[in-house]
Amino acid sequence: MSLSDLSHDELVAMHEEQSTEYDALLASGLKLDLTRGKPSPAQLDLSNELLTLPGEGNYTDSTGTDCRNYGGTQGLPAIRAIFAPLLNVPVDQLVAGDNSSLSIMHDALVYALLRGTVDSAEPWSRQPIKFLCPVPGYDRHFALCEQYGIEMISVPLGQNGPDLDQVRQLLAEDPSIKGMWIVPMYSNPNGAIYTEDVTRALLEMPAAADFRMFWDNAYAVHHLTDVETPPLDVLTMAAEAGHPNRVFLFASTSKITFAGAGVSFFASSPSNVDWYLKNLSKRSIGPDKINHLRHALYLKGADGVTQLMRRHREILAPKFDQVTSILSKRLGDYQGATWTDPDGGYFVSLDVNDGTATRVVEFAKRAGISMTGAGAAFPYGRDPRDRNIRIAPTFPSPDEIAAAIDGLATCVLLAATEKLLGESDSAEPQADGHAQHEQR
Repeated sequence: MSLSDLSHDELVAMHEEQSTEYDALLASGLKLDLTRGKPSPAQLDLSNELLTLPGEGNYTDSTGTDCRNYGGTQGLPAIRAIFAPLLNVPVDQLVAGDNSSLSIMHDALVYALLRGTVDSAEPWSRQPIKFLCPVPGYDRHFALCEQYGIEMISVPLGQNGPDLDQVRQLLAEDPSIKGMWIVPMYSNPNGAIYTEDVTRALLEMPAAADFRMFWDNAYAVHHLTDVETPPLDVLTMAAEAGHPNRVFLFASTSKITFAGAGVSFFASSPSNVDWYLKNLSKRSIGPDKINHLRHALYLKGADGVTQLMRRHREILAPKFDQVTSILSKRLGDYQGATWTDPDGGYFVSLDVNDGTATRVVEFAKRAGISMTGAGAAFPYGRDPRDRNIRIAPTFPSPDEIAAAIDGLATCVLLAATEKLLGESDSAEPQADGHAQHEQR
């Protein structure tokens, strides 16, 4: 049923019921955090063998390179050979870096701003530029644009990719659009998977010669079901579309091994890889090759990564099932709130009644449940409908997740009934002709 179909008296009764539950929530003294998509300690423990690798004297790779020394800007061949097939890219077009793929995204963006791309007539910073931002999306992508004064244009994101008609129109009309953020698999936060048809359409669209798709494949192997969809061969597809330089691909092991001590990756066309390495060589004499070697010895091959990710899934899948089960039980009878049931990734995207997400997050914080701020999944932190809330269930324990999601559901219903009562009271005329309004 829809809460808006309830009579005023029924809304009052429901609001009082949720208020009572909320008072009990406040009294319980919760201290729970669902803000960031961090691996849990149990997940990090899966890779503790990395703490002892490589062993004494084991500091050279198969080519004889002394990993303790300078050099090797493109990264150790052994680690690139493991991840190239997992990312579906040629090994010679893959760069292995330090722990953070966000750092590579930052550098690629800054290099383009200061020096331009291989297809640019001048540095991007010589004129105002814009990025397309499928929403809901990743707040750190948006923060990079905001940091450097890049205007962001929101585009609705469905489960198969963004609104192609809108993207096509924007690219055709505005050559100052130089980039587009894309999380192609299990998108943060709504779990979207870009289909091959959608991807080919994006690659084929007319756009500025130096338009770049920032293809952040952060969750390429992060499956939550037995269906392990492989990443698209996007670099070959870009070449076939006649725009071989359009894709900057990023990935990392941050949610595979150690979040703070993993390996990051950049892949693109040969021209773009040369461009990236030439710029990188001015910033670094080489990445942490000891960490590359440690990972290569531990993972052994692509199959080792696959097996490790299945162990991650054993920990994570029950937590996601908890979230969707509790939301269904608490909110499933009421229209207005919807949520995703993703096949992979790290988040559940919850849409609540329009105009209530900020209030829900405020209620939750007061009750000791920390959520990512309402609107965080939109450029400038502004959700035009004030309805989206990102849930990150990976870090807490199962008991903590149960308490947090049940409490969050109470906050959703409390905020919804509060808003509907306010609207109902405002619309009901008084004897003197003024609208009735109660402070609740």
